[in-house]
Amino acid sequence: MMTLAQIKDSRASVWLVALFCFIALMIVTPVIPQSQEYHNFADQRNFFGVPNTLNVISNFPFLIIGVVGLILCLYGNHFSLSFQGEVWGWVFFYIGVTATAFGSAYYHLKPDDARLVWDRLPMTIAFTSIMAVFIIERIDEKTGTMSLFPLLMAGIVSIAYWRYFDDLRPYALVQFIPCIAIPAMTILLPAMYTHSIYWLWAAGTKEAS
Repeated sequence: MMTLAQIKDSRASVWLVALFCFIALMIVTPVIPQSQEYHNFADQRNFFGVPNTLNVISNFPFLIIGVVGLILCLYGNHFSLSFQGEVWGWVFFYIGVTATAFGSAYYHLKPDDARLVWDRLPMTIAFTSIMAVFIIERIDEKTGTMSLFPLLMAGIVSIAYWRYFDDLRPYALVQFIPCIAIPAMTILLPAMYTHSIYWLWAAGTKEAS
């Protein structure tokens, strides 16, 4: 059985290793600039005077899912969450989903790098908060709860770094790690709740998108 001091040391070691790997990656890999072809959508049809109409209105389901999720999290604990950290993690997740409806619609109305920030930022908040929730469920409540703010900040900083230095490497890392870590922890670590196989479906859908 590990002592409290050993657990704290192991957590610190994990963060130090992660920081070292990040620095090494930034040194050995080339800059990844944002391609302007990214803004050139396959479907650019306009209806009723709304540019890229279908790309804009397709974000409406995010609003519905986000608002419903927030209500279920904040009123009555309909998800039967065991820890307060989970509640906050899911709240931030659904805030990100709700904000995606507005940020993504705003971007698709007139696509460019400046507006792309508001498309990527809420999605990054959603991805990083769900990673914290998963740490709570699979590893430890305190570790996951304490990781929520650092993970959110890592996502926000990755967006800012891309915008000001035109380098997607930190952002790509923030997006890529959950797609690997969540399936790995799903397979290797015991679950707190039933139906955990859906985490694999979610990660697979994210990678496919």
